Amino acid sequence: MRRETGGKAELSGAVREFDVLSRLRARLSGGMRPGEVHMGDDAAVLSAPTGRQLFATDLVVDGVHFDLGLGSVEDAGWKALAVNVSDIAAMGGLPTHAVAAVAAPSGTDLDGLFRGLEKAAAEYGVVLVGGDLSRGSALAVAVAILGEMDGLSPVLRRGARAGDELWCTGPLGGSAAGLALLRAGRGREEPCVQAYLRPSARPGEGRVAARIGATAMIDVSDGLAQDISHIASESGVGVLLESVPVFAGACEREALGGGEDYELVFTAPPGTPVV
Repeated sequence: MRRETGGKAELSGAVREFDVLSRLRARLSGGMRPGEVHMGDDAAVLSAPTGRQLFATDLVVDGVHFDLGLGSVEDAGWKALAVNVSDIAAMGGLPTHAVAAVAAPSGTDLDGLFRGLEKAAAEYGVVLVGGDLSRGSALAVAVAILGEMDGLSPVLRRGARAGDELWCTGPLGGSAAGLALLRAGRGREEPCVQAYLRPSARPGEGRVAARIGATAMIDVSDGLAQDISHIASESGVGVLLESVPVFAGACEREALGGGEDYELVFTAPPGTPVV
């Protein structure tokens, strides 16, 4: 059964999947191209891109990738979509369509969760075209996302060459510092707290990097040190790190190892006009 409490849809007892999904379908009825079908059938029908297509998926789970004791279900919905946009951004692509599968315990505020997904989708120009809903012991949101290269070549991790320069799209460590503040009982108003609760993907910057000739790229999800090691390993090169951009309120240790910043790190030949 589903009950309404304070205007919020909640799961109570058996998950009323069709009821909830029909309400979501009504909320996400826009963005269809001619000939497309989004929610309501066994699969979405989408227009095929003219060039190469990107396809990624990422899963966020309460207690692992976020903490509902520190943030809201709306934050969780935002993050679930944003981290997938970041994967497309790290290839230099344009995010286009996504589906979201949700497993949630009884009492979960589904309206809040879908609101977070919707807000992130609107921010990044993504059309939510379907999904699934089930009951689970912990909130988990799995998003699968499509992207297009729109004439550019995908930027892989393995293209860095000896002599390339290493660039980052923004300061790091904010997410880790924000998590520490939340655990210490500090409020949401701090910029680094927002960096943890509502991470920002960088698809625009990823497009620019691809356009100017970036040779390798990755998003900073595991921490700068770990993620640049992925580029180095895939490309067969070493890395000399001379400086680290640190988020205001964070420390270099958090920038190097905190993770979940979702800035992009890319390599480019010396003299590339990146700024």
